[in-house]
Amino acid sequence: MTASGRIDRVRAAAAIARLALQQIQDDLTGDISPREPAEIMRELHHEADPHDGVLGALAQLLTRAAQTVTLTPIDTDAREAAAGAVEEAAAFITDSAGMRLHLATRTLHPQGERP
Repeated sequence: MTASGRIDRVRAAAAIARLALQQIQDDLTGDISPREPAEIMRELHHEADPHDGVLGALAQLLTRAAQTVTLTPIDTDAREAAAGAVEEAAAFITDSAGMRLHLATRTLHPQGERP
């Protein structure tokens, strides 16, 4: 696949992802119980298996991007700095953002905890 074809495919996939996220955002409006946002956030971050949720998938994507960056033909220091920054972003998503979502869901609907 050509580079431009790959970028076009990524743009289309990102547009679909944004549309899906907008739909989820729309579902968080109106008169809803505390359970509903908790369940929605659990779909974004699965505490039992963080790689299963939406945030986990995004973190995996960024990890792959960091691995790809290490193969780019640029200066080694710049390549390592860029890859490190992307890896830190992936870790932040699962560690920091994921933990905060987990704490929020436990507060909103503790009975919905997955085994």
